[in-house]
Amino acid sequence: MTGFGAAQEPVAGGMLRVEIRSVNHRFFTLAARLPPELAAIEADLRDRLRKEFERGAFSVLVRWIAPPASSNGAVDPARARQAIARLRQIQAAAGLEGEIPLELLLRQPELGSDPEGTDATAEWSAVEPVVATAARECGEARRREGAVLARELDTRLAALDAEAQRVRSLAPAHAAAERDRLRQALARLLEGRPLDEARLAQEIAFLAERHDLTEELVRLEAHLEACRETLNSAGAVGKRLGFLAQEIGREVNTIGSKANDVAIQHGAVAMKGELERFREQLENLE
Repeated sequence: MTGFGAAQEPVAGGMLRVEIRSVNHRFFTLAARLPPELAAIEADLRDRLRKEFERGAFSVLVRWIAPPASSNGAVDPARARQAIARLRQIQAAAGLEGEIPLELLLRQPELGSDPEGTDATAEWSAVEPVVATAARECGEARRREGAVLARELDTRLAALDAEAQRVRSLAPAHAAAERDRLRQALARLLEGRPLDEARLAQEIAFLAERHDLTEELVRLEAHLEACRETLNSAGAVGKRLGFLAQEIGREVNTIGSKANDVAIQHGAVAMKGELERFREQLENLE
C-alpha cells in the first residue's frame, strides 16, 4: 500500500526531519538517504520499520532542518568566509545582486558542525522517536487505503460467491441432462433392442461421479468464507489472502474442466475474471 509520513523534532541541538514514503511491493525493501554523520543508524532504522511494516517498498529521507550547534557554540570565521564566498559564486552565476542575508548564511550546515561532522552525530535513541512518529503517520495512511481496498476485495468476493451459487443451482439440471443424453445415446446404439437398466444405472453413476461438482463447490465456498474472515481480522492479511486466492483458482479451474455444460463453463469463466480482479487488488494490500 502507498503511504506517507513525516515528523521533525529537536535532536542533538538541531532540528531533524524524517520523511517516509511507501509504495506497493511483495516484500519489505528499504532505500534510506541519511546525512553522512547519521549513516550508522541505518541498521536500526531498518529494524524499526521492519517491525512496523511487513510488506512494501519504503523510501526514507532523514535531513537536518537546522543543523546541530557546534560543541563550543562558536562559528569558525574561516569557515564563515568560505560559506560566504560559495554563496556569492552562486549569486553571480544566477545573475542576482544584493547582500547575502545573515539568516541564509546561518543556515549553511558547515557553520554548525566541524569538518568531520562529529558535532551532528546523534544516537539512535535520540532519532528513534522522530522515526516512530513518521512511521505511525505513514501507517495510518496505509490503513486508510487498506480500508478502501478491503471494501473492493469484499465486492469481488461477493461476485465470486454469486457465480458459485448460480453454478450450484445449475448442477442438478446438468446431471439430469447428462443422464438423459446417455440414455438417448444408448437407445440409438441398440436400435430398438432391450436396454439393460442395471448397466445404464452403472454408467450413469460413473458419469455422475465424474461430473459431480459438489466437492469443488463446497471447498470454493469454504475458501470464500475464509477470505471474508481474513479481511475482517487485524494485522497483515495479504499473504494469507494470496494463498486462498490460489486455492480458489484451483477449484474454479476444476469446475470448468469437469462441467460438460456451456452455462456452467461460462460461470467458471466469470469466476476466473472476478478472481483475477481480486488478485490485482491483492498486490496493493499488506
